Amino acid sequence: MRSNFTACLAEILAHEGGYIDHPKDPGGATNMGITHQTLAQWRGRPVTKADVRQMSRTEAADIYHARYWTPIRGNDLPAGVDLATFDPAVNSGVGRGARWLQRAVGMAGADVDGMIGSKTLSAVRSRDSVSVIKAICATRMGFLRGLGTWTTFGRGWSRRVASIEARGVQMAGGNIRQEQAQAAAAAQREETAGAGSGAVGAGTAITDLTMPYDLIQWLLVGLLLAAAAVLIARSRHDRNRAAAYAAVTTEG
Repeated sequence: MRSNFTACLAEILAHEGGYIDHPKDPGGATNMGITHQTLAQWRGRPVTKADVRQMSRTEAADIYHARYWTPIRGNDLPAGVDLATFDPAVNSGVGRGARWLQRAVGMAGADVDGMIGSKTLSAVRSRDSVSVIKAICATRMGFLRGLGTWTTFGRGWSRRVASIEARGVQMAGGNIRQEQAQAAAAAQREETAGAGSGAVGAGTAITDLTMPYDLIQWLLVGLLLAAAAVLIARSRHDRNRAAAYAAVTTEG
């Protein structure tokens, strides 16, 4: 058994920052990623915003270890996979983070139960860690894009997930420069395809203005423009991934 907790926590805290009380954040007052509600549950009594602000790093680490790291079996996961599972458990819930890991290692049906046990750990050990890390992060991005707060927090989430992926792949001993090049190439392909779909959609719409109303035609235009938007969003995230991998290569 080994523990990568300290290194993983440092990465998470680098993204969480200090005290925040954003009006659109459903978690309310937060410090080092620990919400007002979580701190109250941990202490077993009501807490104030001042209590959240004054919480120590040691107490925050204890909360992270007990409420997130231990439930996801962090000490039993391969380096890098632990980070890629730990971070979404913190942001989106332990059960969801565990299910994303289970899907990433090929589990399905009733086996995707949000509980990391011996069967999940066996499946994890049978898979390439880099592929598992990337699969978790891709699934996580799909989930985040569907949230109602995406327009407010989406850019920051994309950068965070990209950074977690790059750091996780580094921990797993992956080829960082190769991953950087692949992410940049994917972004270029998606930008080109998105621009093409958008142009076709817009051109069709202009042409259709002189034609009788045709529901199928307009549905086609909508689908093309929606596809273009998805491709452009993916290209932006892949640009963030490439930048995150580049940042890892320049450290030290």
